[in-house]
Amino acid sequence: MAIINLLRKLDLTTLQLFLAVQEEGTLTRAAEREAIAVSAASKRLVDLEQAVGVALFSRKARGMELTPAGQTLLTHARRMLLSVEKIGIELAEHAQGVRGYARMVANLSAIVQFLPEDLRAFLQLHAQVKLELEERPSDSVVRGVEDSWADIGICSGDVDIRGLHSTLYRYDSLVLVMRPDHELASHQRLPFAATLDCDHVGLHVNSSINSRMHLAAREAGRALQVRIQVPGFDAVCRMAQVGMGLGVIPREVFQAIGRPLGLVSVELEDGWAERELRIVVRDPLSLSPVTRVLFDHLSAAEARAAG
Repeated sequence: MAIINLLRKLDLTTLQLFLAVQEEGTLTRAAEREAIAVSAASKRLVDLEQAVGVALFSRKARGMELTPAGQTLLTHARRMLLSVEKIGIELAEHAQGVRGYARMVANLSAIVQFLPEDLRAFLQLHAQVKLELEERPSDSVVRGVEDSWADIGICSGDVDIRGLHSTLYRYDSLVLVMRPDHELASHQRLPFAATLDCDHVGLHVNSSINSRMHLAAREAGRALQVRIQVPGFDAVCRMAQVGMGLGVIPREVFQAIGRPLGLVSVELEDGWAERELRIVVRDPLSLSPVTRVLFDHLSAAEARAAG
């Protein structure tokens, strides 16, 4: 009964008023901002505090300040109002002809190598769907899906997916990239350990490729000589182009970015250089209809490519 009573008091008008009081500092200014009579605003706050069973504001001579309980409610109120705003945006898109909305988060390897073509093919079949795509490191991809701010994630297959549902998206291979005049450029294949006397161009510290390079160096009893760390594959290639060191990037990225810059690639013999990219979702059965169609489309991408 207490929960039901609380839900009745957490209407949008009361939450907006609560935020207004916190931002304006006084009930009078908050009531004016929300176009509510001061007496009505006061009653809403009193009813809300009675429903939660604790004071939300400290009434002081200079205004009203949040109590610790009020700070807790503030965090949830902002999330609730943001969710309502998103509902409004998505419903407005339906009115304009959009028939669905899906949020994706993916690592850089998936975005640069495979998603442009795969998402283009999806949108050619479902032109009235709107997609939102954000790039994050693989660990953050998992957290994004786990915390529900993304419907679908694509991450490296070697990260901890923490109980999420996972299925294969694509295979990719990592290669060394360097200038044609580099001392190792004449090789076709090399173990990563053979590069440890050379300078390297590293990706950002949260990158799964960066983590794997450092782990491989430690397993060889050596330290990785990182001359510079950069945020993305294009920067790795540019730094390699001017002679800053070797880079490790996916093969398809080399074809798209490295080769046009006049660089060469050398295959890595190490098992960790052959990777899986995986799709993660909380539960395929709980996906919205449009997100389920996107999930099925991406899950079949490797089979289509092989075919």
